[in-house]
Amino acid sequence: MSEQRFFRFLQERIGLDVESVGAAMVERALRQRCTLVQAADLDDYWLRLQQSGDEQQALIEAVIVPETWFFRYPESFTALAGLAHKRAAELAGARPLRILSLPCSTGEEPYSIAMALLDAGLSPGAFRVDGIDISPSSVAKGEQALYGRNSFRGSELAFRERHFSPSGDTHRLDERVRQQVSLQAGNVLDPALKAREGLYDFVFCRNLLIYFDVPTQQRVFEVLKRLIHAQGVLFIGPAEGSLLARLGMRPLGIAQSFAYVRQDDAPRPVAKPLPVARQPVAAPLPPRVVALPPRVARSSAVPATPVPAQDEAQLLALIARQANAGENRQARADCERYLRQFAPKAQVYYWLGLLSDTEGDAAQAITHYRKALYLEPQHPEALMHLAMLLAAQGDEAGARRLQERAARAGRESER
Repeated sequence: MSEQRFFRFLQERIGLDVESVGAAMVERALRQRCTLVQAADLDDYWLRLQQSGDEQQALIEAVIVPETWFFRYPESFTALAGLAHKRAAELAGARPLRILSLPCSTGEEPYSIAMALLDAGLSPGAFRVDGIDISPSSVAKGEQALYGRNSFRGSELAFRERHFSPSGDTHRLDERVRQQVSLQAGNVLDPALKAREGLYDFVFCRNLLIYFDVPTQQRVFEVLKRLIHAQGVLFIGPAEGSLLARLGMRPLGIAQSFAYVRQDDAPRPVAKPLPVARQPVAAPLPPRVVALPPRVARSSAVPATPVPAQDEAQLLALIARQANAGENRQARADCERYLRQFAPKAQVYYWLGLLSDTEGDAAQAITHYRKALYLEPQHPEALMHLAMLLAAQGDEAGARRLQERAARAGRESER
């Protein structure tokens, strides 16, 4: 197939497993680039691609579609604030904290890190944030620090009043925040990153590993592990926890933080993170956001007050709140209560699967995820988590099929 050479190029250049995003997305990008450079056909375009570094970058950027906004996964920033204070006290002024956002896309994540730490009371001299992204155009947009409505989501937008100034239909980030962040174009597989070994106290690497094949995942993980200080913390995307567990990391234990540390040297979780401006987690959860991070310790929280059995929406909202708070036992009980009182629902089976996953019961998690997919075949989170479990059991072919379905479901939901 003539497209295969382009698939191999993307895999070799940026480590992309084309099947994880869907061949259709890459084929669409190829058609777009052929039209823009007026290539006669794919053979003609292939020649142009080999002869032009600029065109190689243009194809990469046509394939990569950044999806980000400020304070995405808000609990991570709450956790960061508390952990940063603890780490700063350990350093006792010897050097600033160093934080990395990779990939940083158009800057929303590294700027959120800076805002969170400033709001938590850290002085500007106490930390520095680096952002790296493979897309120079995304980095350029981030450096402009001018953001439209799509970068501000949710109802809790007080941080925008503190850190932005209106500029027509957009908002411009204040210089005080911008000065804390340095953005640059780069590739996670670039050997030059070896020079930063052990440099970072905290690394944010969200939703990147899931798009690589297993060998590339392991290569990238080794890079990330080298970048993080021995006592450092790695913040990941919701669907990547089971992968990190297999690679020698463990969850820090702060609900919804998606924070991982080395198995052999883990700092204690911060029981009461310092206040920081953040968005509340919606209930019920919106698409493409999971209910709780992988393998969070069970909570001994007091069970919530039961809701009337006849109120289906209220019960679903309660389950979402419990899951987000790490109240595993009560969330499971209310999932089972829901299934006794109402018709089966994919989201409820997904929550049950996630709860089983956090407790280390992979077989039960797989059963629940499959029930969710029977009811809603394109449920994106169930697809992705089931893919991770199948990959952990060695079923790479099955995992790839599910990743393709999840990618298609994601594109359809965005449309």
